[in-house]
Amino acid sequence: MATLTIRDIPEELYVRLKQRAKANRRSISREIIWCIEQVVGAAKAPTEERLQRARELRARTAQHPISDREFDAAKEFGRP
Repeated sequence: MATLTIRDIPEELYVRLKQRAKANRRSISREIIWCIEQVVGAAKAPTEERLQRARELRARTAQHPISDREFDAAKEFGRP
């Protein structure tokens, strides 16, 4: 994946992005990517391909169950 650096973001825009990211339970980076995808559009994998990837991931992680509490704690680990 490519890396993009954005400079001179107005403070009020940054604050709004940060609030949106928190509300959507995403990092600021993922929130910005989501916003760009909404405006520019993104090529999405065909439904069957996405389903196949989900099935493969589910099969790989089946032996590692995790509770909602553990999952939430892992997401919050290291966040300010």
